[in-house]
Amino acid sequence: MATNPNVFSNDKITVTYQPQCCVNAELCARQLSDVFRHSVIPWIDLDGANTKRIIKQIKKCPSGALQYQLTTDKTKKSA
Repeated sequence: MATNPNVFSNDKITVTYQPQCCVNAELCARQLSDVFRHSVIPWIDLDGANTKRIIKQIKKCPSGALQYQLTTDKTKKSA
């Protein structure tokens, strides 16, 4: 199974990056550099900020190159 180098996940969120859509405004790297890093691979570190801050920054992406999806725990059952 091939992995996509532009998909980043943790237990709360999955972030995808579409480089072909990116306009390189660099808002993500300037405003939340602990998550969106220029010179480090992997360049997105979801442990660099809390999920709410990451989502807030992704929503500022002018091109839509960054997207997110919240992770759901399908093993949890409702009481």
